[in-house]
Amino acid sequence: TQQLKEILDKDPYTVLIDVRTRDEIVQFGAIHRGQNKHVPRGYLEFQIGEHAVNEDTPIIVYCDRSRRSPLAAKTLMNMGYTNVKNYADGFTKWKEAGLPYTISDQAPENALYSNPVEVIKGVYSAIGATQPASYENSGHNNNLSFIVADDAVVVFNAGGSYLLAETMHDKIKEITNLPVKYVVLENAQGHAMLGSNYWKEQGAVIIAHAYAAKIIKKRNEDIFDRAYRRLKDKMYKTKVIMPDQTFEDHLVLDVAGRKIELLHLGPSHGPADIQLWMPEERLLISGDLAFNVRVLPILDHTDIRGWIQTWDKLEALNASVIIPGHGGPTDIKTITKFTKDYLLYMLTEVEKVIDNDGELIDTYEIDVSRFIQWDTFNELSKRNAERIFRKLEFE
Repeated sequence: TQQLKEILDKDPYTVLIDVRTRDEIVQFGAIHRGQNKHVPRGYLEFQIGEHAVNEDTPIIVYCDRSRRSPLAAKTLMNMGYTNVKNYADGFTKWKEAGLPYTISDQAPENALYSNPVEVIKGVYSAIGATQPASYENSGHNNNLSFIVADDAVVVFNAGGSYLLAETMHDKIKEITNLPVKYVVLENAQGHAMLGSNYWKEQGAVIIAHAYAAKIIKKRNEDIFDRAYRRLKDKMYKTKVIMPDQTFEDHLVLDVAGRKIELLHLGPSHGPADIQLWMPEERLLISGDLAFNVRVLPILDHTDIRGWIQTWDKLEALNASVIIPGHGGPTDIKTITKFTKDYLLYMLTEVEKVIDNDGELIDTYEIDVSRFIQWDTFNELSKRNAERIFRKLEFE
């Protein structure tokens, strides 16, 4: 186990292959390292080429207790791979050693990925999985937050389904019996707004940016269908509804004992991402303006240069505590690393490719080893490089 850790720390491009079944990973977890890939033993011969391009690529295979992985290692060597090792201790020993591992659901007793935690007095957040949405995490892969004022509760993000919203409300009721007065949608993405019809049934006012409302109206079927493909029966009773109230740049919420402002600081992850600012506590719920722990996604409508310019306005708030769109509560230094610094690096490196008359395939050679231990690296790193290239090539 110690030897494996040292190898992974030293070489970010070692390919770590988990040959267990998906059901085993869902139930027991997997090694939490950026090099980790899942290729079930029965698919190894067919899928290894997606992860190990060259025959001398360093490969380490593992399973639970090293029963299948020695056979997998032998198969790879018979296929011509020359640098193959078996992790003899197996995942069980890694887990027993207290080393980091991912799990599909931190709160299996309910629909949330994790239960709410108090960030500062009266402000709570249920931190979503820093992984793609899945049936196992119930689509809870963003942060769902709420603020307890003197007369009411303000919820930030409706959740990705009726079920998630109802579960979140159950957790709120464990803390206070005050009514939920406002539910704020950070943007028009499904995991922010598909739970709105539950909150509407409770009498809450649903608030979104004006442009987000236009997206919901235009794309409501696509947003619902995408979530339904993942969540299936967990979309029970979920319906897309329009926000009750919209704003452009600034809105003050009418609650007692708390000063709560909604802001639209500018373009970021999307054109309609909004923030919640508590000036007296200097707490910011940033929405998808800021990320932590994971690689952020560049979308087709992401204005990269605009996002970087918007960052100046975020810094000017001088927030003491920041609840980002993804990842746990943190500070400005940390979210800058995972957001602005990442954007600047990728933008600069892709510009170099274009300036040297490079092509799209050349962006895949950009050195991204510094990000390999970030969550969602495997899903988004190459995709982000491609999308940045597409945006810049005709500037």
